Amino acid sequence: MIARVGRWLFLGGFVAIIAAPVYIVIVSTVKDNAQLFTNPIGLPSPIVLSNYVRMLTESSIDTSFRNSVVVTAAAVVLTLLLASLASFGITRLTRVSGGLLFGLFILGLAVPAQVNIIPIFLQFKSLGLTNSLVGLIIINIASTLPISVFILTTFFRQLPPDMFESAVLDGAGYLRQYLSIALPLSRPALGATSIFLLVIVWNDLLYPLLLITEQSKWTLPRTLLGFQGEYLTDYTMIFTGVIIASMPMVIMYVLLQRFFIAGLTAGAVKG
Repeated sequence: MIARVGRWLFLGGFVAIIAAPVYIVIVSTVKDNAQLFTNPIGLPSPIVLSNYVRMLTESSIDTSFRNSVVVTAAAVVLTLLLASLASFGITRLTRVSGGLLFGLFILGLAVPAQVNIIPIFLQFKSLGLTNSLVGLIIINIASTLPISVFILTTFFRQLPPDMFESAVLDGAGYLRQYLSIALPLSRPALGATSIFLLVIVWNDLLYPLLLITEQSKWTLPRTLLGFQGEYLTDYTMIFTGVIIASMPMVIMYVLLQRFFIAGLTAGAVKG
């Protein structure tokens, strides 16, 4: 009995820790700054909808939203394509050569992105990829490819080798094995990986801050940073922008959650 009560208290406290910031952010979007500073956790009185109107009419959030969609969609799709091809190749190679190639990708996880910002900027500037959405797409692919290869390789190694051996006997080459066997069976892993990539790329601030200077090419995180000034910060507008920016992530998670759960539990049960 005591253990059960303790467990419920622990879970209740954990839920409160998670829910409290979400509640404050949502409630703050329908307050003005005066209400926020005088009563930050209370309900709004009266409800103010001008933050959403200002966000949609006075800011460039529509352009930033479109830029984020373009960068995120292109980076996620291309990363999944390249990572699945690389992971399939690693699992088809011999143990030594496949392990060596896999190790090279894993080395990419050991180097923090912040360490490379100066070389990245100089290289992209020399290639003419600064102030370009193409440059953002390329750098996001390069930075998320190691973690994608790590996840997908682990899954591909669990696929039954007998299926590929049968395909070889039927005359199927590596491309046919990849398209007809590996990809259909890896949909849970691809769904789980896509959610990780969506969150990483959509919320990325480092690379837009490093490579983009024109406001017309800002992504959502870079636009939200513009509401924070040296002497004055418009918190209600920031909270409103956070809600708008987080909605696509919530929708995508709802749509892909079954793949996410299946990807996490893949290989947990054998037999």
